[in-house]
Amino acid sequence: PLNFPEPVYRLADNQITKDGFELGRKLFYEPRLSRNNTVSCGSCHIQSSAFTQHGHDVSHGIDDRLGSRNSPPIMNLAWMPSFFWDGGVFDLDLQPIVPITNHVEMDETVENVLTKLRQHPQYPALFKKAFGTEEINTARTMKALSQFMLTMVSANSKYDKYSRKETGAALTESELRGLTLFKANCSGCHTGELFTDQSFRNNGLRMQLANSKDFDLGRYQITLNLDDYNKFRVPSLRNVERTSPYMHDGRFQTLEQVLEHYINDVQDTPQLDPLLKKTGKPGIALTTTDKADLLAFLRTLTDDEYIRDRRFQPD
Repeated sequence: PLNFPEPVYRLADNQITKDGFELGRKLFYEPRLSRNNTVSCGSCHIQSSAFTQHGHDVSHGIDDRLGSRNSPPIMNLAWMPSFFWDGGVFDLDLQPIVPITNHVEMDETVENVLTKLRQHPQYPALFKKAFGTEEINTARTMKALSQFMLTMVSANSKYDKYSRKETGAALTESELRGLTLFKANCSGCHTGELFTDQSFRNNGLRMQLANSKDFDLGRYQITLNLDDYNKFRVPSLRNVERTSPYMHDGRFQTLEQVLEHYINDVQDTPQLDPLLKKTGKPGIALTTTDKADLLAFLRTLTDDEYIRDRRFQPD
């Protein structure tokens, strides 16, 4: 998209082709990626919810096992330098290995997945069309999934059309006031056309148990740096109207609750992001009218064309 920065993903190393895309789409919706052939990527990333798992605070995986984190949306991955709420993976081509092998998601081994694909009547021919060989290995499987996910670009919201000055694209007075409020209060973290600066921050959430056993310490679990204690990825706000529930653990069901957190419930800890301490009192000061205007603006980030795009639906 014209209003986006340069992609982070090295497209020259995995050029997207029609056959590679179609193979990746089939793999994305393939339940054989899980131990008992019941869970696919598309089980937790549903298009009508901007490829999140709507209504589930945390992911529901194999045998209805519960994860500890909310399923993030899939969109604009070519611009993401790392993945997951804690940024634990730096390469999109490696990302699918984590849910495939995670005990509460797909609970399978990569080798078993490859065996199942090799024994399938269709996959050897599909791999030959996409990669010139029937040999099914980890690298080709992951690259095919990447080709599909790289095409999942959301850039045609009402806001995008306004930003690109397209004919007839205009925001209402309330939406424009919300945009001004957003720039003043939110854009320090939710930056630019991607609506995220790709950083990890502590936004003052109350500590809650993950899986009733332990606390989710976020980025700290990757870096073991105390400065990263309870920090999580700043998510993109594109399609945010469709991606409830919110936060890394899905604790908030509505955008109104999210705003209420930032207004009245930000917890002042040593790791709290400095941008939430600007006024002396932790949080963001918003009036009732401000909230309504900000919500109106956030809804302009919904990209219905992306949510309905038939290219991303299963065969």
